[in-house]
Amino acid sequence: MDADKVFKALGDPTRRKLLDLLYERNGQTLGELCEHLDMARQSAAQHIGLLEEANLVSTVRRGREKLHFINPVPLHEVYERWVRKFERQRLSLLQDLKKELEGD
Repeated sequence: MDADKVFKALGDPTRRKLLDLLYERNGQTLGELCEHLDMARQSAAQHIGLLEEANLVSTVRRGREKLHFINPVPLHEVYERWVRKFERQRLSLLQDLKKELEGD
């Protein structure tokens, strides 16, 4: 995983919206995705390209159509590497606070 590419891809609201759209309904064409965006098709294609470079989106050709699918693996890797360790500490602190408040 190239974490820099994933964070760069997630840093843009349009790309996050594209991921949300694919989460809601996976396997959409660029045209279908563009229906929900206020931008030119070429701009949307550039955003999709950055998502593909970050391995957050994969594509499959079906005839003349190119279908886009979300790939949650890099997101999970970011979660495991960057989020989960902070979550454990927070949960541990909450557990300690609970014990203290309950007098255990």
